[in-house]
Amino acid sequence: MTNEKLQDIYSAVSDSIQGRSGSWQFYIKDIPFMSITDTNHNRMRIISPIADSNSLNDALIKAALVANFHTALDVKYAVSDGILWSVFIHPLKELSEDQVKDAVSQVYYAHVNFGSTFASTSLTFPGKLSNVKKEEIKKEEKTKYRKL
Repeated sequence: MTNEKLQDIYSAVSDSIQGRSGSWQFYIKDIPFMSITDTNHNRMRIISPIADSNSLNDALIKAALVANFHTALDVKYAVSDGILWSVFIHPLKELSEDQVKDAVSQVYYAHVNFGSTFASTSLTFPGKLSNVKKEEIKKEEKTKYRKL
């Protein structure tokens, strides 16, 4: 994978895109994404901001950590600079076009499913969120975490 190919893929799958080679911002169905590459170190990431991490209760944070093991698959929930993100991180050169498209899809679905199924695809590994207090998650959904 190269920055030029990423630019083409992101342009094809997004509703709008801006940026430059190695650093893009784009939207899919009003969900913001960013992608950053480092060709010198063969790394890339696709990220989407979900919420102010300070607005999340402990049940939501614990549910996100459990989801990282069972339902988030190739993406993860992560916190940086006070923001909860949906994140895909991978070596750049080894990625195929299909893997990039799948990664964008998983980042999107992990974003929109945060607070409910926490799933990035329909596939899950064995396990469930039973050890997370679903009542606390539902209470948090009523007040809704603050979107960025």
